[in-house]
Amino acid sequence: MLLQKTELHSEIDDLQRKHGAPELSAIYGAGCINNPEVMLMFMNPTGKNISADLKWNGLRAPWVGTKNIWSILHEVGLISKKIFQLTQQEWDETSTRAVYENIARGKIYITNLAKCTQIDARHLSDSVFQVYVPNMKKEIALINPKRIITFGNQVSSILLGKPLSVSKYTGNEKEFCTIDGKSFDVYPVYYPIGQGRRNQPSAINRIKMILK
Repeated sequence: MLLQKTELHSEIDDLQRKHGAPELSAIYGAGCINNPEVMLMFMNPTGKNISADLKWNGLRAPWVGTKNIWSILHEVGLISKKIFQLTQQEWDETSTRAVYENIARGKIYITNLAKCTQIDARHLSDSVFQVYVPNMKKEIALINPKRIITFGNQVSSILLGKPLSVSKYTGNEKEFCTIDGKSFDVYPVYYPIGQGRRNQPSAINRIKMILK
């Protein structure tokens, strides 16, 4: 099963050399690569993602080796209990593929706006995120998602090209991102982990409404 659009990877690798940690690999979007029901767009990967290790020979995909985000995806119904339990164990290249094949079958695609992996969760400037917008728009056009959920003010504002506050979006209100004449539905949502953990209940409730 194909889980990534590899034609984007060389450009992403070039950007990693400019903006990421030299001892880590970039992390690419992965999941259902043809017309998914939903694309989940996060900020940027960190060294906690074990697939960023240069020695890793498997799928390099978002959130590999981490735990918190998967509990949220399980709670909103995007992954099964069986797959959730798999994400809470020690990851390896085989389990990573199993998780993402399940995500693909569920018509889900997961990505980051900026794909330059950092050592830690240090703040990235708007200017770095802006560099990734053209590549991200190519990714959206290729993947062709039905809905895009953008996490956090920074990601949402930079993708849409205007300042916004996710706190103003409740229910299933949405914005629109136009790429090559096609309009994509974009749903800004609170960032639900790390420093945004306090907003996790609001994020979960809104994601559930969007998915309805």
